[in-house]
Amino acid sequence: MPFDRYMSMALYEPGLGYYVNGLHKFGPGGDFVTAPEQGTLFAASLARQIDAVAGALGDGWSVLELGAGSGALSRDLLERLQQPPAQYLIVEPSAVLRQVQAKTLAALPTPLQGRVEWLDAPPADPFSGVMVANEVLDALPVARFALTDQGWVEHCVAYNGHRLVWQPRPPRRRLEQAIERLAGKLGRRLPTGYTSELSLNLAGLIETVTAPLARGLVLLIDYGYPRDEYYHPQRSDGTLVCHYRHRAHFEPFAWPGLTDISAFVDFTAAAEAGAGAGLEVSGFTSQAGFLLGLGAADALALAGNERERLKLAGELKRLTLPAEMGEKFKVLGLTRDLDQPLEGFEMMSQLHRL
Repeated sequence: MPFDRYMSMALYEPGLGYYVNGLHKFGPGGDFVTAPEQGTLFAASLARQIDAVAGALGDGWSVLELGAGSGALSRDLLERLQQPPAQYLIVEPSAVLRQVQAKTLAALPTPLQGRVEWLDAPPADPFSGVMVANEVLDALPVARFALTDQGWVEHCVAYNGHRLVWQPRPPRRRLEQAIERLAGKLGRRLPTGYTSELSLNLAGLIETVTAPLARGLVLLIDYGYPRDEYYHPQRSDGTLVCHYRHRAHFEPFAWPGLTDISAFVDFTAAAEAGAGAGLEVSGFTSQAGFLLGLGAADALALAGNERERLKLAGELKRLTLPAEMGEKFKVLGLTRDLDQPLEGFEMMSQLHRL
């Protein structure tokens, strides 16, 4: 079985997959904590950028969030946006996660709750607004490949009678073509034994989800690297990482359905996919650069008391320090028909790295 098929089953198989089996995933009692669950600074900064775009879009604009997780970001954005959107659309195919999100959003005032709508897929009708995908692309299934003395191989999943194991085989034609394109863009030969991943469906996903956006901004926030760093010769075993009860591990065959499986994002590929879908690549920076550029640090001076200030300082450190989330996470901004400065990308622009 190709690894991307295995990863898709382990994460999304109805009733059994990690994201659809009803077990707790997010926050201190789950397997990992995303930026929105750190506190309110992340959403407050994001709201500042969205408010600026909303001012350029005028009335009737919408927010579309892909994979809203626990619903914390949806709730905090709706509470902090100065001009709430006409609609807050959540694309969430998991019925279990919809229930989690609905419970989180129940704390909102009734008028704001009334603006929320869940969808199985992006809307068919065009809209103007802002699309947000926070830690979504890393959960997109990836194919696994390696370079041997005989050429490229695909690492598939097999059962040896006792457990799941890696099994090399000649790559599928689609994967082989993708590897050849990647090798051509890198412009250098990777060392024998080099192993990594490719997301074969990244471009298709970005094209599909952004197709209804007639005018506005797309924010893709995730852990990842530009292509040259992703496929650096020293990163010779790829970027696959699993999470179980707040511990990272590197055994994707351990506890399938109970452990999260993800891969870092190739942000150069994501930018190329956006451009191929008719969007403009308008910004790229680290999460630290994005949040600090939007004044996240200013919240400390506005704290009502010392206890609140210390809480916000701890949150700011986790979100922005290089050893925490600040550099590992990146933010990519794609726009369509939007002539609007994007404040979050101006302080530490890293477009040149793409």
